[in-house]
Amino acid sequence: MNSKRLDLGTGKDIVAFVLFVGICLGIGALGGAVTATSVSSWYPTLVKPSFNPPNWIFGPVWTALYILMGIAAWRVWRTTVRDTARAPLAVFALQLAVNLGWSVTFFGFRNLGLAVAVILILDLLVLATALMFRRIDRLAAMLLWPYLAWIAFATMLNITIWRLN
Repeated sequence: MNSKRLDLGTGKDIVAFVLFVGICLGIGALGGAVTATSVSSWYPTLVKPSFNPPNWIFGPVWTALYILMGIAAWRVWRTTVRDTARAPLAVFALQLAVNLGWSVTFFGFRNLGLAVAVILILDLLVLATALMFRRIDRLAAMLLWPYLAWIAFATMLNITIWRLN
């Protein structure tokens, strides 16, 4: 099942695919709801570095990343013995929760320093997830690399905003 094409397989596989992608997009929507409360009021008042992207870029990037995350987790769920997939999928779920926790910490609580700690934990969890996924399905791991790259950038951005404010 390490094929590079997306073969949805059985009806059960299709339902699982929709659930994995839907859960990831749902977490993104929850984070977006938390972010929306601050993005037009508090966030514009912060001093930001020159490399801060425009606000409009975050929605499309995160949507694509959540879809890739869902596909990666689904591939791991689908391509291995359930006992082998349990730990990698648990770490995946944990990183997803920490991902939401970062949005709550940064935009909800508006605590820039604590958000740095949360995003550093997120970096490690996503790296661990990718490494664990790689043992099961190389493509699943590769689907997480854009996410890891984006949050590494977000970590630099978070640290810089914290230091400037």
